[in-house]
Amino acid sequence: MISRPVVTLPLLIIVALAAAGGAMAGGTAVYLAVQDSLTSQPTPVTRPTGLPPTAMSTPPVKETPAGMGVEVRTFEISTTVTDVVEDISPAVVTVLNLSSRGQEQGSGSGVIFSTDGYILTNNHVIEGANALEVVFMDGSSAPAELIGADAFADVAVLHAPPPLPGVAELGNSDVLRPGETVIAIGSPLGDFKNTVTVGVVSATGRMVDTGRGYQLEDLIQTDAAINQGNSGGPLVSLAGQVIGLNTLIVRGGFGSAVAEGLGFAVASNTVHAVSEQLIQKGYVARPHLGIRWESINPRIAWVYDLPVEWGIYVTRVATSSAADRSGIQPGDIIVALDETPLDEEHPFINALLAHQPGDIVTASVMRGHDVYSVELVLGESPG
Repeated sequence: MISRPVVTLPLLIIVALAAAGGAMAGGTAVYLAVQDSLTSQPTPVTRPTGLPPTAMSTPPVKETPAGMGVEVRTFEISTTVTDVVEDISPAVVTVLNLSSRGQEQGSGSGVIFSTDGYILTNNHVIEGANALEVVFMDGSSAPAELIGADAFADVAVLHAPPPLPGVAELGNSDVLRPGETVIAIGSPLGDFKNTVTVGVVSATGRMVDTGRGYQLEDLIQTDAAINQGNSGGPLVSLAGQVIGLNTLIVRGGFGSAVAEGLGFAVASNTVHAVSEQLIQKGYVARPHLGIRWESINPRIAWVYDLPVEWGIYVTRVATSSAADRSGIQPGDIIVALDETPLDEEHPFINALLAHQPGDIVTASVMRGHDVYSVELVLGESPG
C-alpha cells in the first residue's frame, strides 16, 4: 500500500510546472501587446466641435532620443491668456527713476501705446526723477523723456526713441463688467520683469483717498496680484487691450482687518483723455480758483471752534484770480460748489475737477455765521 505523502509530492510538482508555463505564456502575450502598441501610429486627436481654436492644439511629436526605445511626445497648450500675454509682453517696460548721479531711486512699470515712442506709466512712479530710463523685455534699455504728468489722475507720459519692441492698444473701460478675467503685467519690486498675474474685475467706478486732500476716481478694482513695482503697468482684457493702468493696492487701514486682493487701476478711458492732453500740451488743463486753502473736518472744526464741520478755509486769494473777481476773501469758508457739498464723500479737489476751465459755478460761502452764494468763472491751471 502506497502512503499518501508519496502520491502528493508528484502532484505538487506537476501543478507548479503548469503555473510557471502559464506565467511565461501570459508574459509573452503582454510583451507582444506592448511592443505592438509602441510601434503603432498614434490615434489622431479630434477637436470637439464648438470649442475655440485656442482650446486645444495638435501636439507636435519630437524625435525619439538616441538610445531609447520609447517615443517621447510634448504638448504645447495654447489658451487665450497665454496668447494675450505673448502679444502684449513686448510692449511692457520697467521704468527706472534715477537720481542726479544716475542711481536708481525708485522703479515702476509702463506700457508702450504708440508707434511714435510714447509710454504710459503712473505719475507717482516718475515723481522726483532727475532722469528716466526704460528697460525692455529682452533686458535692453533706453533713456526716456518726460512729456507730462498729472497727479490728480496719477498718469504720466514718457517718450523713448523709436522703433520700440511692441505697441499695446487702449480699450474701452466703460464696457467692463465685474467678473471679467483680466491680466496684470509688470515688474514687482523692480527685479521680476514681465511678471504675469491673472484675476477678475472686482468692481468699477471706485474712489480711493490719496491722503493728499483728494481722491482718485473712476478706478477699476481687481484681485489680480499687484505689488510694489507693478505701478504703471497694464491691466489687460482677454481681447488683448489695455483697460487700465495698475496704480495702487490696499492691504490694511480698516481697523484691525487685513485686506488681500484689493488692487486698483486707473481706467483706460481716463488714461486716454489725460494722455492726449499731456502729449498735446505737456499738462492737463484743470479748473482753477486762485486760492490757498486748508481742509476742514470735524476734528479741525472742534479745535478751532469753526461754525461748520466740513469745507475749505481760504487762507489766501491770488490777485485777479477767479476767486478774487468774485469777491472771495481770506477767512471765508467754502462749503459747496454748485449742488455738491464739500464733505467726507466729496473732497474739494474732486468737486472742482468735475468742471472745466471757463465753466460758471456757484460757490456757497460762509463768512462769519452768514452763508451767501458767489458766482465764479473758473480759470485754467497749467498742471
